[in-house]
Amino acid sequence: MASLALSGSCSLAFPLKSRSLSLPRPPSSSLNLTKPLRSLDSRFSLLKSPLPVSLRRRSSTLVKASSTVASASSSPTPPLVPAPVPWQGAAIKPLLASIATGLILWFVPVPEGVTRNAWQLLAIFLATIVGIITQPLPLGAVALMGLGASVLTKTLTFAAAFSAFGDPIPWLIALAFFFARGFIKTGLGNRVAYQFVRLFGSSSLGLGYSLVFSEALLAPAIPSVSARAGGIFLPLVKSLCVACGSNVGDGTEHRLGSWLMLTCFQTSVISSSMFLTAMAANPLSANLAFNTIKQTIGWTDWAKAAIVPGLVSLIVVPFLLYLIYPPTVKSSPDAPKLAQEKLDKMGPMSKNELIMAATLFLTVGLWIFGAKLGVDAVTAAILGLSVLLVTGVVTWKECLAESVAWDTLTWFAALIAMAGYLNKYGLIEWFSQTVVKFVGGLGLSWQLSFGILVLLYFYTHYFFASGAAHIGAMFTAFLSVSTALGTPPYFAALVLAFLSNLMGGLTHYGIGSAPIFYGANYVPLAKWWGYGFLISIVNILIWLGVGGAWWKFIGLW
Repeated sequence: MASLALSGSCSLAFPLKSRSLSLPRPPSSSLNLTKPLRSLDSRFSLLKSPLPVSLRRRSSTLVKASSTVASASSSPTPPLVPAPVPWQGAAIKPLLASIATGLILWFVPVPEGVTRNAWQLLAIFLATIVGIITQPLPLGAVALMGLGASVLTKTLTFAAAFSAFGDPIPWLIALAFFFARGFIKTGLGNRVAYQFVRLFGSSSLGLGYSLVFSEALLAPAIPSVSARAGGIFLPLVKSLCVACGSNVGDGTEHRLGSWLMLTCFQTSVISSSMFLTAMAANPLSANLAFNTIKQTIGWTDWAKAAIVPGLVSLIVVPFLLYLIYPPTVKSSPDAPKLAQEKLDKMGPMSKNELIMAATLFLTVGLWIFGAKLGVDAVTAAILGLSVLLVTGVVTWKECLAESVAWDTLTWFAALIAMAGYLNKYGLIEWFSQTVVKFVGGLGLSWQLSFGILVLLYFYTHYFFASGAAHIGAMFTAFLSVSTALGTPPYFAALVLAFLSNLMGGLTHYGIGSAPIFYGANYVPLAKWWGYGFLISIVNILIWLGVGGAWWKFIGLW
């Protein structure tokens, strides 16, 4: 082998075949000096002779290669092409679906008895709902666009469109997120969560039931489902999820959080239906019932009628969700021991934990006894937050950083405003009267007629962002028609009152606890609505089936 070295560090090798550069040796017997000179001359002449053709070709190729390499190394590096910036705007197909829904309904002929403004607002409202379901943009942005469309088309004035931002319920929900921040930041949430895990944490199902029945025990004392969900149970559930390694955004949502959030939400509507004082709008149902049928629904009567179907629902719903939407971590026999170790490591309560605990007791106390003191739920929550801000347990910058709270405040207030003006414009009254005429003309028994009315009353809640708004708009009309068709008045009033809570489980905006638990972002919107519809069927079957038998037993019909 021989090698041909090129300039730089590059060297290439190629074989030389039989041709050799070694010269013939003269015979040893030759002593003539002229011969050696000739011999040397011949050797030099051989060295001067050109290389063989094949060798010259290889040499030329190598030189060209080296020059190409050298020129390539000396040429400037082409500039890097920057990666295209991803689209930051709306998802186009969902946006078009939302707009198309509104436009189609907008140009449908207005039914007789409905004003043009009411029909246009219905088109904008349904377009907004489609946008909230398909999410071309975050929920707050979609709702804000809906309000903008209603103002732009002069369907609503600016003051009317943004009137619900002065409603107490959206603010109570936002304040709940600020409380949750303090609950977790101070470590109090983890401490309470570890206590729950220590007592009930050997199984996820046991942990869930402990929360469900704790909430049900507090329900008659705290007359606001938003306050219970946001001020007490959302912080606790979030702390439990974090303690069990179930976090938002890292793929661990299904370890525990998804099932636990959905379970606590769906059972919150059940516990709200079990007691007259468990939901702010329940006294409104009782008052409207008295005005319509002249019979009083007392606290004991309400609880007696609701206790059996309510307990059955509280047992069945968590277990059903456990089967169809299960947590990936179901059994953790070592969890109680680990929780105790965590509690030992945490040591005694810190100053901020003590302040947070005292503030929580103050706020809950005002929620329980506020009616006697003239302090409503939102005022109590603002007072509690003020204590946290003044003491530095929570800072205002941290409140501003709670983007979910502000987003929820925006979209929930927008839906309340639009749904409220659908009622004010007379669309809900027109719908109620139409249903009444239709069902009354079927000539069915009162049981079948009442069943149809119940389903219509229940599932029209998709158009409402408040239980109180739905009750105020439709309760009296449906109760009057039910009674006229032969349904026992007191029985009809109680059933409609119970369903006025249960229907809140349909959507993520139907009752005060919905945006709170949904806002934790553990459950996708499609699953929230899908499981909400499924659980609604289960609840109706339990309350009209088991409940119907119980109500027959206690003599309501």
